[in-house]
Amino acid sequence: MPMSKIHHVNRRSTGIAAVAQQTGARGQSRSMLNDLPPDLRWLAGRQAGVVSRSQTLAAGFSDRALSWRLQRASWQRLHTGVYAVFSGQLSREAVLWAAVLHAGPGAMLSYYSAAELAGLINSPAPAIHVTVPSAKHVQAVPGIVVHRSARAAAALHPAALPPRTRVEETVLDLADTARTSDDAYGWVARALGQRLTTTAKLAQALEQRERVRWRADLAAAVSADCAGLLSVLEYRYVRDVERPHGFPQAKRQAMVRQGGRTQYRDSLYEEYSVIVELDGRAAHPAEGRWRDIRRDNVAAAGGQVTLRYGWLDITAHPCEVAAQADAVFRRRGYAGCRPCSAGCPVGRGR
Repeated sequence: MPMSKIHHVNRRSTGIAAVAQQTGARGQSRSMLNDLPPDLRWLAGRQAGVVSRSQTLAAGFSDRALSWRLQRASWQRLHTGVYAVFSGQLSREAVLWAAVLHAGPGAMLSYYSAAELAGLINSPAPAIHVTVPSAKHVQAVPGIVVHRSARAAAALHPAALPPRTRVEETVLDLADTARTSDDAYGWVARALGQRLTTTAKLAQALEQRERVRWRADLAAAVSADCAGLLSVLEYRYVRDVERPHGFPQAKRQAMVRQGGRTQYRDSLYEEYSVIVELDGRAAHPAEGRWRDIRRDNVAAAGGQVTLRYGWLDITAHPCEVAAQADAVFRRRGYAGCRPCSAGCPVGRGR
């Protein structure tokens, strides 16, 4: 049966019920599993109905019994030495388990496949990515990308099944493949925005790696003063506008009550009653635009000034943005902004 012939099942389904759901014949599936040795039946239920040859033999199953089931087509050969103990379609979980079992002991899903399971991406990548210990050799199979790592044991999630890399390791793996620092930070922002990890955990994982592409940018992105940043644009603002021009300390994603509702401000300079809002959307629908205007007006009525910038402002004109903010800060008692270079307009004309 081609490995591409799959369908999705409820990921919460486990054990015999999950295998029955895959085959579409609950009674037949129960019968298939019930005639297995107890240890093998438990493994099949745990592994979405997929087992390896070594597991079947260790559970007391003979090669003859295995061959007989394959000949009868009640089992399916997925890879060399990897089998589904049912004859129906494969769930996505079964396909992932098959890749891990093919790669052998110590293998784990990683990169885009681990990101899929963590919810970092919305749809499966074309290939399944598996990481194994650096000394391990794995037979090449179409559709499976094997990565070798000397840190495989440390990267393994301690409890999740199918075996996969920890979220922090997955984020850094994907950041390592990014073409730009913005793309690298995009993975960080996605994980933080979904509350899958924290800047502290990412910083610790980064420190434990010897070689990391974009290390300096990633280290800055997971530093304490970046806690609360949820987008590439917010990070660009901190990196290119706020830090090099000496802005005062801001609260990120600051919670405020307005009109009986809880709202969040991208950067709130509370001491100076200044708000900076960032919008990375290429288009700003009218409804959202008027909602922002109403928010800004309410803030102004309370004595707060709102500065609002888009992607082009931050990426193409960071010094001009800083100069505008500096003018506002100075009128409110903060004189600590500074030019980042000889040609920077911040402080000009004071």
